[in-house]
Amino acid sequence: MGKHILEIRHYSKIYSGNKKAVDDLSLTVNSGEIHAFIGHNGAGKTTTIRAVVGVMDFEQGQILIDGHSVKKEPVLCKSLTAYIPDNPDLYEYITGIQYLNYICDMFLIPENERTSTIRRYAELFRITDSLGDLISSYSHGMKQKLALIGAFIHRPKLFVFDEPFVGLDPEASYNLKKIMKEACQHGSAIFFSTHVLEVAEKLCDTVSIINSGKLIANGTMEEVKGQHSLEDVFMEVVENGKEI
Repeated sequence: MGKHILEIRHYSKIYSGNKKAVDDLSLTVNSGEIHAFIGHNGAGKTTTIRAVVGVMDFEQGQILIDGHSVKKEPVLCKSLTAYIPDNPDLYEYITGIQYLNYICDMFLIPENERTSTIRRYAELFRITDSLGDLISSYSHGMKQKLALIGAFIHRPKLFVFDEPFVGLDPEASYNLKKIMKEACQHGSAIFFSTHVLEVAEKLCDTVSIINSGKLIANGTMEEVKGQHSLEDVFMEVVENGKEI
């Protein structure tokens, strides 16, 4: 088992009116693992993801990234993390290459290293010819590809993605899966939400299922799904409300 990269310990998020969006959630994602975080809309996935990346405060529990508290060491934790929300909000009035250089500047990536890395990912995602264009001219899928390149370019310890495959064409989806596996081979961890359960089943090492804010299944993909498909298991545990 690899080192814990993400640790969520007894995390709860309570909104006004004493509504618990997430209730006593604990899970870990280790170095080298791709972890699927699945559940219905409104189950608490995005709330949890926002707490992990430090854009939403929380009252109960602890969240650690590579052993560091997101509450006590927020800047350090952000430097170890790449986050892509379900609808990336990029700077519209700069070009694609300006955006990527901005990311590289922020993470102190040397000039020679950034050039070759940008070239490789831009070719993989087929946006090389558009890097000189304003981001405002990009389609949703192109913005998603640019955001993904910005995430992978600085080789973080933890990748946190909210529905990363939405808006990608089949070739881009295939290449994203390949790059995700590569990143994990170099010791990173990936924690992502998805509604595409077939992709999660084939791609992920570990999986957790959340329902109405509560964790109802967590473990390796084989442990959670057994002899069934992930889709079948998901439907059964969510409908019956039972835990695995």
